[in-house]
Amino acid sequence: MIDVRCHQVSKQYAPRAAGLGGPEAFWALRDLSFDVVRGEALGVIGPNGAGKSTLLKLLAGITTPTAGRIEIRGRLSALIEVGSGFHPELSGRENVYLSGAILGMRRREIAAKFDEIVAFAGVAPFIDMPVKWYSSGMYVRLGFSIAAHLDPDILLIDEVLAVGDAVFQEQCLARIRALRRSGTTAILISHDLAAIELLCDRVMLLEGGRAVDCGAPDAVVRTYRQRLGARREPEMPGTKATRPTPIELTGLELLGRNDGPGATRRTGDPLDLSVSYRSAEGSVDQVVEVFFYSGDGRVLHCQLTTAFSAEPLAVLPGNGTVEFSIEELPLQPGDYAVVASTRDAASQQIGSWLKGVPLTVRPGRMVRGHFYLPHAWRHQGDRQELQ
Repeated sequence: MIDVRCHQVSKQYAPRAAGLGGPEAFWALRDLSFDVVRGEALGVIGPNGAGKSTLLKLLAGITTPTAGRIEIRGRLSALIEVGSGFHPELSGRENVYLSGAILGMRRREIAAKFDEIVAFAGVAPFIDMPVKWYSSGMYVRLGFSIAAHLDPDILLIDEVLAVGDAVFQEQCLARIRALRRSGTTAILISHDLAAIELLCDRVMLLEGGRAVDCGAPDAVVRTYRQRLGARREPEMPGTKATRPTPIELTGLELLGRNDGPGATRRTGDPLDLSVSYRSAEGSVDQVVEVFFYSGDGRVLHCQLTTAFSAEPLAVLPGNGTVEFSIEELPLQPGDYAVVASTRDAASQQIGSWLKGVPLTVRPGRMVRGHFYLPHAWRHQGDRQELQ
């Protein structure tokens, strides 16, 4: 059964100064068609201005399409701008009932779920305080919790995983998974591509108000990353040496243990890197390093270096390679740029360096935090005889 159907949907926004020489009308969506079947989760991704939020507002009935047809079958709940309907002078308790009623819940239904809503939001000590005194985090957590406990047939989600801290984001993920297991149909919009891959059965890529790709999450996310990478070149730090260098880097290759070379890995996977060079005279005082930057080149996440040990790097004349091995890749899902460089061990002068090689890390070992820390654990207990 199809729960959501969009047929050739378009949305146009007219400029305020229409007819007075102002800008032309803007089409946020053009001829968009897709179906979402019962129990399916569709992810919608794309750059800012692609039409993602416009689509959710159309589906939620906040605005109407300029052309085309939208069909919704079932009770719908939209997590869009959570908490936006709160009255600042009312208490958290009063706003739970007010917001729940606006979202279509009956009073006794709200009362039955009240304790669960408050516990999920983590605002129990402040529930009878006016929400104007809430922190921004408390405000949006309570708004999300109300909307997430509607038990809808269809759930629309717009960037909810950006709400609250890391612990609350994990709660959001768990709640969405629970709704999915119960058969809820979901449409999710997020810039968190790892979450989209984890939660969705299918992903649609929007650009300029049109669907340019739709299919398996890993394939569409990979296409989106490639299109993003083609638009920007990482701004890598470092300066080229002003004098001839003893060794010149000629290549950087990312290698997997089982599936050969490639620029896509998972958190916790093994990763080998090969840095190739050529040297006219050789050198014994050079350091070869590899850096992992964010995709835009602005944030350094970690470094590999031959200076890690006291053993010097002895480079002979000719061609050679320096290989680095990572047993478990600690980077969380995302896009990175891998850079190789050399420097003089004594003067710290940067020598040869290579522009960033792209690396995409997909979900693998799932742990909270900024990076995955490889670890082991064991359990010990006192054995007691049972009487």
